[in-house]
Amino acid sequence: MGNLILDRISKSYGERKVLDGLGFEVREGELFGFVGSNGAGKTTTMRIVLGVLAADSGTVSWGGAPLDESSRREIGYMPEERGLYPKMKVREQLVYLARLRGRSPQDARRAAEEWMERLGVAERGGDEVEKLSLGNQQRVQLAAALVHDPKILVLDEPFSGLDPVAVDVMSQVLRDKSAEGVPVVFSSHQLDLVERLCDRVGIIRGGAMVAVGTTAELQEQGQAKLLCRVEGAPDGWAETVPGVLAREGDLFTLAPGADEQHLLRAALAAGQVREFSWRRPTLTELFRDVVTGDKA
Repeated sequence: MGNLILDRISKSYGERKVLDGLGFEVREGELFGFVGSNGAGKTTTMRIVLGVLAADSGTVSWGGAPLDESSRREIGYMPEERGLYPKMKVREQLVYLARLRGRSPQDARRAAEEWMERLGVAERGGDEVEKLSLGNQQRVQLAAALVHDPKILVLDEPFSGLDPVAVDVMSQVLRDKSAEGVPVVFSSHQLDLVERLCDRVGIIRGGAMVAVGTTAELQEQGQAKLLCRVEGAPDGWAETVPGVLAREGDLFTLAPGADEQHLLRAALAAGQVREFSWRRPTLTELFRDVVTGDKA
């Protein structure tokens, strides 16, 4: 199917630069998490991929060729602002959307039934969309992105407002599509989910990509901390330990090259050591440090 590549994408509105030389690649069969603060440029990026907006400079390509009107028909898109027809019935709407993307009437009906069943809304196929719960509307919106058998998936906050069961269903669908070779890129503020689900993650800040890699690779860029949990220790027991730069509860930041055994000896003298281990930053901690410009 090929890789989706964004190369040096820039976009401005007057004096305000929304994207500034943004570039990243979503590989064939990869789940790519695209994360950033509100206003960082995620939705603008997705709209440029779709051709809804034109970039001021840079290119978007898939499988080695620039995305054009024909190849963009192969994209399944789920917008953050849901775009379903509220008074149209679910089944009728999915068939209509599949037909718009070139599916035959028979294929469109079959695909609509398949995705309604898989996403748990088959019993609501005859209901108008506006009569569904927000979570079920979300499921139908995903079905609308999938009903034409897309070769690329671009999803803007697909997990927003979903209950845990629906999150599991949607997660499995995305895993299955990536296993078929589809490049899948989605944005989300649920960073624990991104960390668990994605092969790689890109963090955008101020319209530029500031970190890209697997969670493990990003964690290696952050500073490890020592988790030292001591029961019965008096307040301030670690204040004079050599090499300790900072303490946040049971997490200790050590100076480069510092010997952690100094902290362990002090902890053993202060009380009962229940846990003592190195801990890499979570994706949430990395995100916070990267978007604020601090060092993890």
